[in-house]
Amino acid sequence: MATLDCCTIEHTKTVDRYLKTLFQNRGGVSDLARSLGVAPPSVTAMMHRLRDAGLVEPESVRLTPHGLRHAHGAVRRHRLLETFLHDVLGVRWDEVHVEAEKLEFGLSERLEDLIDAQLGYPRHDPHGDPIPPKYGTHDEGAELPLAAAGPGDRFRVLRVNDRDPGALRALAAMHVGLGAELEVLTATTPEGRRVRAGDRDLVLTAPLVHAIRGEFA
Repeated sequence: MATLDCCTIEHTKTVDRYLKTLFQNRGGVSDLARSLGVAPPSVTAMMHRLRDAGLVEPESVRLTPHGLRHAHGAVRRHRLLETFLHDVLGVRWDEVHVEAEKLEFGLSERLEDLIDAQLGYPRHDPHGDPIPPKYGTHDEGAELPLAAAGPGDRFRVLRVNDRDPGALRALAAMHVGLGAELEVLTATTPEGRRVRAGDRDLVLTAPLVHAIRGEFA
């Protein structure tokens, strides 16, 4: 049985998936359940296992230093694979997340290093997410959500959530990708908001608005 070196829990795809989600999660059990697509009781049960293994702090959903180190490794493998699939194999940005999840668990450290070197040591994946370095500290970034911008603001897209393939396909069809500059025309409503990209007026639905993060341009 393969175990994580900090503890006795079996190292499985499910454990990796929880660690990656915890790394990016800022909410509680219900938020984790939504992100993972599982029932809250399943999350609660796994949190007990991860706490017992020393990967999650007691009475919380925050990673311990051991848990954070292993989460960094899982996130790094995932984002490197997404970048390789997109940049080298031409897999679309709405497909790379699912494909990377199929491959990342079996990725050896040697192959991970070769992919990193082949790509030229990229700092971000195709969705703008920063790739944790092999050594040293990692800054996950603090980009603002598009929903925080008001009418008249100019906003530069730096990251797009990779969990909603439909949103990614819609943004690609609108030619709204990383680096795109948007002029916000209306406030956010339940239906979304209007923006201008160059000489084009676009209507971004609520899921598209919430998928986009960046900075004021």
